[in-house]
This record gives sequence, structure tokens and C-alpha cells, in this order.
Amino acid sequence: MSIAELQVYSVEEADVTGGVCVVRCVGGVARAGQVYAVGESRIGLRRIERHGRAVGSFDAGHVAKVHLAGAMVALLTRGQVLTSVPPDGHALEELEAWLATDPPLRDEPHPRTLRVLAGVRMRDERLSDGIRLRWGRIALAATHRCARAEGGSDLLRAPELACVQVYLIQQFGPDRGGDPAALCRDLLALIDLTPEQAAAQGRVWRDLPYHRIRHLRRIKSLIPWLVLVRPHLADADPAARAVDAWATVRSDLP
Repeated sequence: MSIAELQVYSVEEADVTGGVCVVRCVGGVARAGQVYAVGESRIGLRRIERHGRAVGSFDAGHVAKVHLAGAMVALLTRGQVLTSVPPDGHALEELEAWLATDPPLRDEPHPRTLRVLAGVRMRDERLSDGIRLRWGRIALAATHRCARAEGGSDLLRAPELACVQVYLIQQFGPDRGGDPAALCRDLLALIDLTPEQAAAQGRVWRDLPYHRIRHLRRIKSLIPWLVLVRPHLADADPAARAVDAWATVRSDLP
């Protein structure tokens, strides 16, 4: 991701929540949703206007009116240069605070970029368990944002969420890493067939329309995650019996 730089021409209006400035892009590409550093503080680029209309971005050499969020806007001065902060430049605490506001999906870091970043940090064994767990929660939040941004059914997005949740449970145990039974119940609730129905359809899958084949494959993609958390379930748990049943019929699915 290229680093964008904006030079302030003027502060048109400002209050404690942000303001409007005229700026010139002097490097990279400025995009709505970016975050810029002002010393130790951060301001968000919420909207860009050029020639009286909103645009998504503008590049070096061009001037625009920008709507910025953050109390520091009122303290900006003519000639000051603002530098965008790439996702890996954000501290964990900043990302947690940012996500707590449920920011618009257009805001950076982009959900998938954030998911990748948090996933890497979550798996970094040089970090303490507590820090890795916090990055894991960021990864889960980013994955939920991916689902909202990219659309699609819950069944389609479930494996990505299960991947993070299962990792946390395996690495840190069912107490700190999450609730295996709740995860199983959530995944099982997405499946609209019984194991017997799925197996029957699986045995004749070549005769099924494509959308049914695809549906069976999505169901099949959930079963490995269910199996991985099965050891954490009590044998008497109904979810455990359901996981065992699905594990038995997985080989029948396309």
C-alpha cells in the first residue's frame, strides 16, 4: 500500500469532531477512509470533493477539499504535511478503539487487509498469549467486516470465521480461546439438511443442479472445523453427537 501525503492549504471549518480543509496531494494516492498521522494523534479522511462533487480518491499534484474527522483538525496550519498510516503502522490499542466505533466499511484498514494483518500477529509466537488473543479478536472482527463488505450467505463466510475461532481454541484452550460448544452450535445452525439428507444427495450429486452441488460443498467445508473442536465437547452434548454424524457422512459429499 503506497503512502499518501497531503499538504494543508487552509482550514475552512473545524470543531471538536473534525473539519474541512483544502489540501494538495504531494505523494501517493489519497483515498476516502484513510487515516493520517498528526504527531501522535490520528485523523480520518472521511470525504473528498473535487470540482463540486464527491470522489473516492485523488493523486499527487491535485488539490481537493477534504472532510476530516478528529479534534486535531482545528490545530492544522498552512503548509503542514499529513502522512497516511498504513495498516501495520496502527498500534493494537488504536485498532481496538477504532473497531469499537463500528466504523464505516469504506474506512481503512480495508477489512481483508486488516484480517490478514491480525491473522499474522495472532500467530506470532514471539508475542505474549494475551497480545495474541487480542489480535485474534481483531481478526474475528475483521472477518465479520469482510462478510458485511463482500456479501454472500452466512454459510459461505462461515469457514473463514471458524478458521480463526478454531485456532484460538486450539492454541489457548476453550476458556480463553472461545466456547467450542457455542461455535459448534453456530456452525450447525447454518446447515439446513440433516446428515442423512446430505448423504442421500451426495450419493447422486452428479445428477443435481449446480447450485445444489455448490451448497453440499459448502456444508462439507464446515465439517473439518467441527471435527477439530469435537475433542473439547462432552460426549453427552447434543452438538457432539451431531458433529459425529456429520463426520461420518463427509466422504459422501462432493
